[in-house]
Amino acid sequence: MAKLSNKFWFKLHGWFSLPVWIIFCFVCLTGTISVVSHELTWLTNPDSRASNPQNLAEKPMSELVEIVQQAHPTANITTVMSFESYLVNAVIFNDSDAPFAIAYVNQYTGQIQAINLGMTFTNFMRSLHGWLLFPWHVNYSVGYYIVCFMAIVMLGALVSGLVIYKKFWRSFIQPKLRLNQGKKTLLADLHRLAGVWSMWFLMLMSITGLWYLTQAIMWHNHIDLEPHAPLIEASQVPTSANDAPIRPYTLSNALQVAEQKFPGFKSTYIMLPEHNRDTYKVYGQGDHIFYDQYAYGVTVNPWSGTIESERSPAAMTTLQTLSHIADPLHYGTIGGLWTKVIWFIFGIFLTGMSITGFLMWGSRTVKAGRTDLDAPLATHSPQLVEQEGN
Repeated sequence: MAKLSNKFWFKLHGWFSLPVWIIFCFVCLTGTISVVSHELTWLTNPDSRASNPQNLAEKPMSELVEIVQQAHPTANITTVMSFESYLVNAVIFNDSDAPFAIAYVNQYTGQIQAINLGMTFTNFMRSLHGWLLFPWHVNYSVGYYIVCFMAIVMLGALVSGLVIYKKFWRSFIQPKLRLNQGKKTLLADLHRLAGVWSMWFLMLMSITGLWYLTQAIMWHNHIDLEPHAPLIEASQVPTSANDAPIRPYTLSNALQVAEQKFPGFKSTYIMLPEHNRDTYKVYGQGDHIFYDQYAYGVTVNPWSGTIESERSPAAMTTLQTLSHIADPLHYGTIGGLWTKVIWFIFGIFLTGMSITGFLMWGSRTVKAGRTDLDAPLATHSPQLVEQEGN
């Protein structure tokens, strides 16, 4: 009965991995690259580097918007984003000759270093990893569901693998890697060692992946995690017979409101009003390392300067908290570059495990096929074999 049980778990472990091996391996690989996509951008694109040889103070985002507006007077600026301290800020706008453009603005010098008219490397890798570039149908993507389903595959492979590998904890104190006993033994040792040392990472990726799956289902069923930013009452908007009214409160005022509301606030994502009843949406990060860079925020009325709505970890529901801590845990941004390196290394381990597992399965399949071919020769007379061949 024990042998039957082991055989069952072994087959289950294989079925959790092999039928979707290519997709699983691809998702692991693209996710590993996505973890260090900002660093790869810095290495490969000089225009993205926020050099600061004179140790200048960082300019506020409102000043960066003014710089881009002066350089492109007819542009409609919609969004401003900041990333790592060594990467430029992105000012997104559209113009008559550019339906979508990103100005790379050095936040220290104020220089526009480039205008990008396409998708960035980071966005491409996150999209490839997140939903395999499948199209979105309003509120869902088949590719997003496929990627999220890999969390179930990963969790099943982890549980079944631990059941198969008896006394797995010995790999922590007595790691075994036999280099001189053949390819099959080496692959098995690598697979087991990587699996045991990556247990925490596998569990973390599975849990965050299951949350993404839950989030996808809620999106698909029109369940909003965050309340929509309120519209300003029409009565608060002044009317003008000739020109459009000028907003008395600027983006600079909105940033000051956010900084006064949340001490230590650093803006990372800003959306400018799209119409007269819209607000300044100012989001950023605070002193909670486990929350993403959008966990704090306010929407500010451009006509009165008042806060229409606000966001902070202290006021979040359980689902909102999960949505804001999932990305830092999934991509390893909680501790900056050091945790990114750790996530990158274990991402390589995870990708390697999928490859070694497939190679082991392929070796056993070929061996089993050869055994089946040799079996008739060993169990039948030459005359019968000849008749069966005819």
